Amino acid sequence: MVITMTSKGSELVLGDLKDIWFEYDRQNDILYINFGYDVEDADESLLTESNVVVRIKSGRVVSLTIFDFSKKIGLE
Repeated sequence: MVITMTSKGSELVLGDLKDIWFEYDRQNDILYINFGYDVEDADESLLTESNVVVRIKSGRVVSLTIFDFSKKIGLE
């Protein structure tokens, strides 16, 4: 499955969804969504207006870091 998103006029493709994994940092209210296992080797990181970091490697989104997660989903 390929999902695309647009950023600054360029199209980005999510990494392999079969290797997706999540990690939640309750103390800091941060959700990490990773597509594959090479997230540390990202070429660049973008901070969106909604306070989400998008990490990119070779034109593919390899991870999303969502700050203030509980507020975004209405739990706080």
